[in-house]
Amino acid sequence: MPELPDITAYIEALDRRITGEVLQDVRLASAFLLRTAQPPVAAVKGKRVRALRRLGKRIAIGLDDELWLVMHLMIAGRLHWQAPAAPIPGKRGQAAFDFASGALILTEAGPRRRASLHVVQGEAALRAHDPGGIEPLEADLPAFAAALTGARHTLKRALTDPRLFSGIGNAYSDEILHRARLSPIAMTTSLSADEVARLHRAVQETLRAWIDRLRAEAGDGFPEKVTAFRPEMAVHGRYKEPCPACGAPVQRIRYASNETNYCPRCQTGGKVLADRALSRLLKKDWPRTLE
Repeated sequence: MPELPDITAYIEALDRRITGEVLQDVRLASAFLLRTAQPPVAAVKGKRVRALRRLGKRIAIGLDDELWLVMHLMIAGRLHWQAPAAPIPGKRGQAAFDFASGALILTEAGPRRRASLHVVQGEAALRAHDPGGIEPLEADLPAFAAALTGARHTLKRALTDPRLFSGIGNAYSDEILHRARLSPIAMTTSLSADEVARLHRAVQETLRAWIDRLRAEAGDGFPEKVTAFRPEMAVHGRYKEPCPACGAPVQRIRYASNETNYCPRCQTGGKVLADRALSRLLKKDWPRTLE
């Protein structure tokens, strides 16, 4: 799922292309994408783009008359900038937003249709789509600590809770925790002041580093390589590969459709954390340490 650095890259690329431009048409290829009926999607046609915002992992395009298009790409949704009036791809295409200078195409891979588009009017209606988490790049240490320790959660769950922190998901939370040298299952209320400060610093450094990397990668072009799995990542998506810091094999905890990746030597004192499915299957044979 595109997270804060990826959404930032999208918004910066869109800002250069559509701010001040008139939205000529919205072409919908999927009946499941549009989740609102009022205002009708036709109301945005002919309106000029006035603003772009990130709401957590959502992209909000502000138009005349306080109208907003709010897109949530979910796991497999992606944006593409094509020539004016470009056709919507057959299998993956969900919608096209037409401007004089080009067409913004929304695609979604796979059979599940989770991406969504809402048309809303006014600030109050727009705020209803904001989960409310603090902005991790703007929060000072006291604000970060208050959000982190306000309830008892694992660090992984806290960082990915959009009501606590805006825009952090599965991929970047793994990278943040690795940089902070903290276990994903450590409890928020059990951290020392030094560990909270270390995590706050890791959040800022990791997100800023990836924003800079994605900016450099896209250049003046449109970001077309948005993915949660990148070879430059330290641990996310790198199960059994060597940790770049210590060389130990990266481990994982699998649950539902997600997994948490971590380095046991750097983050858990050498302990291999229980995988919910495999550890129950192996029982006594489950390895407790790397050795």
